[in-house]
Amino acid sequence: MTLPLDGVKVIAVEQYGAGPFCTQHLADLGAEVIKVENPTGGGDVGRGVGPHFTEEGDSLFYLSFNRNKKSVTLDLKTDAGMARLRKLVETADILFNNLRGDLPAKLGLDFDAMKATNPAIVCAHLSAYGRTGARADWPGYDYLMQAEAGYLSLTGEPDGPPTRFGLSMVDLMTGATAAFAMVSAVLGARTTGQGRDIEVSLFDVAIHSQGYVATWYLNAGDVVGRMPRSAHPSLGPTQLYRTGDGWLSVMCNKEKFWGVLADRIGKPEWKTDPRYVDFAARLKNRDTLTIELDAVLSEETTQHWLEHLSGHVPVAPVYDVAQSLDNPYVAEQDLLVDTLHPELGTVRLLASPIRCPGEVLPQNPAPALGADNASLFED
Repeated sequence: MTLPLDGVKVIAVEQYGAGPFCTQHLADLGAEVIKVENPTGGGDVGRGVGPHFTEEGDSLFYLSFNRNKKSVTLDLKTDAGMARLRKLVETADILFNNLRGDLPAKLGLDFDAMKATNPAIVCAHLSAYGRTGARADWPGYDYLMQAEAGYLSLTGEPDGPPTRFGLSMVDLMTGATAAFAMVSAVLGARTTGQGRDIEVSLFDVAIHSQGYVATWYLNAGDVVGRMPRSAHPSLGPTQLYRTGDGWLSVMCNKEKFWGVLADRIGKPEWKTDPRYVDFAARLKNRDTLTIELDAVLSEETTQHWLEHLSGHVPVAPVYDVAQSLDNPYVAEQDLLVDTLHPELGTVRLLASPIRCPGEVLPQNPAPALGADNASLFED
């Protein structure tokens, strides 16, 4: 069987996180991704992101985002470098970059510059603020987007300081959005023979991902803020509760789950209690309900409640990173994969979340800088 993107060729002028994360999705599904790096300065800046390095100077950060790719080195500010890039583009489906918004046009990486070389080429751009507008030449990173797009005002306890996500979620969401955009554009190009520019930005994705919170403000003037115990602003009980030895995340986001929860914790009378009878009542009396649920759930351990409630009520333990990855369910679902690195030996990474039943996805380690120069260039 073939992989979904067998036969798709991507030339990626990329570095750091969002861009490489994007194209790794494509490489995992069978696309040939040729990573273009500057021959000076160590290539992709992600190779130098610590604290964990190989003896050859790469990092575990870099290995996280560049599986199943090839690497060539080109100086795109020289005629020779651009000539070689164009040669690669002749037989490619996508020319991707995650440079600052004003740079693709200056370097000749957009469709206007490349259509003579390949009329069907999709020129895909991922930047901080886009290629047009007042911020096209601004550098930008994930945490800045979280700050300006309101995420920090939504995260943490109400009386705490503004707090970012613990992960670079805007980078990851933008990378995934760009991958979807590129596959969509290639589908169109293969149908029509006509390529195009297509672009996403960290800022646009950060704003778009506000979702219903934005709709509430735009149409009802409702400004959602931080909620206690990571609670949902209108549904519940949907938040964290104390157990005898830690915390339990509970999400009764359908009315039926409230009744099941009440029964299984030995409080069937709460189903008809006027304070808790429906979403509106429970929201109005959230503070009282929190106290009462804390009292009941604190009588037993988190593990007890997981065994008693899981599969009946949506609940989850609150884990740290180590606990989350050591979770037996992660192993059961094959969410970790091993790659064989020439220096480090076995390197364990996160598997692609896209499943292709009956097919085995490739697990090649991230390439060394310029590893494929000899095979892809004649001299």
